[in-house]
Amino acid sequence: MLTLCPVSNVVLRGAARLADLPIRKFLDAGVRFSINSDDPAYFGGYILENYCAVHDAFDLSVDEWAGVAMGAVEGSWCDEARKAVLRAEVEQVVGEWRGRLAMV
Repeated sequence: MLTLCPVSNVVLRGAARLADLPIRKFLDAGVRFSINSDDPAYFGGYILENYCAVHDAFDLSVDEWAGVAMGAVEGSWCDEARKAVLRAEVEQVVGEWRGRLAMV
């Protein structure tokens, strides 16, 4: 399980641009990771900005986002009861998005 902080990776020049990060390679290889922020006040990227930046750079599908979200739940320090609640919430949101996309 990896913790990725994409915006700060670019700010710190670990990558020239967000699209250069190996996120697509990780997804294709089945590597579990979560997307996080790293000192957002300093690096200018709160969690939502990190998620939006990843989506803009890699155009993740609903299924890929579901995998990222489930990876974050599984990699968390929550107890199993809390993880079960979070997994159910992720499944509910993913189901809602699939329903919305089916109407488009």
